[in-house]
Amino acid sequence: MAAKNISLDVIVNAARVIKPFIHRTPIVTSRFFDGVTGKHVFFKCEIFQKTGAFKIRGTTYAIQNIVKNFKAGRKPVIVTHSSGNHAQAVALASNINNVKAVVVMPETAPQVKKDAVMGYGAEIVESDPSQEGREATAKKLIQEIGDDAVFLSSSNDLNIIAGQGTIALEMLEDVRDLDAFLVPVSGGGMLSGVSIAAKGINSDINVFAAEPINADDCAKSFAAKKRIPNRVPPQTIADGLKMNIGDVTWPIIRDNITDVITVTEGEIVAAMKLVFERMKLVIEPSAAVGVAAMLNESFKEHYLPNVSKIGIILCGGNADLQSLPWMKANK
Repeated sequence: MAAKNISLDVIVNAARVIKPFIHRTPIVTSRFFDGVTGKHVFFKCEIFQKTGAFKIRGTTYAIQNIVKNFKAGRKPVIVTHSSGNHAQAVALASNINNVKAVVVMPETAPQVKKDAVMGYGAEIVESDPSQEGREATAKKLIQEIGDDAVFLSSSNDLNIIAGQGTIALEMLEDVRDLDAFLVPVSGGGMLSGVSIAAKGINSDINVFAAEPINADDCAKSFAAKKRIPNRVPPQTIADGLKMNIGDVTWPIIRDNITDVITVTEGEIVAAMKLVFERMKLVIEPSAAVGVAAMLNESFKEHYLPNVSKIGIILCGGNADLQSLPWMKANK
């Protein structure tokens, strides 16, 4: 499938294919956040998705396509690398399709995510935390496994993008007159899919990327109009947002989003705590980045006055409850 063929119709088909295997997650509102912003804010709770994050959408669609198109009489071995949520989704989607999954995880990944991956039946191989280290370990595994190995990117894959775009389809079915999305970005699969679906339904909608300033390759790339990967492993509490945007996701992002809003580590922690306290929802730091972007002074000054209904994707709820950031700060 060529990039030019990723369209609203492709995402609609992905929604049909994955419907039996995922949850249609709820949208919730908050009087507190409406009051803080003076707008209507709608939170898409992918924290209630299978595996606790949105990733199962893309992996389900991608792995079903891999299995369907694989060599007759043979089963693929799915190989990937991930800090956690994609790893869990690959493990579960592979289990559902009765194929083996081998997942490269950085040695620094939260233990709660490693435990979940093993619980879904995948094999874990640990690696250096850098993106280069993860990729090198995955490449070595593929060589060892041989012809049955199939690498599945966490984001830089057209079927993954199509699956993640189903989030926007659901949101815009439930809240038809949204005029802005705030979407956390790492490799860019969710942002790409959401932007294609949202723009396909309403060409005037604003789609904003939300990114830690400590992992700001998307912001730098969007400002320069060329892809500028981070060369050093980012240091951010949002462990799910450390990947660079890919060569597949980048042109989609470049052509479809309004801007990239960057937030500090302090803003991420404050937003995460607010959601815990005010909405009684458990979110991980990566999910707090979209909330932090909405509360960011730059966004409030330049964009908030021009929108009325904002959709925020709470992309994951796999928080390490043994080391919540405000608990660390108080030690």
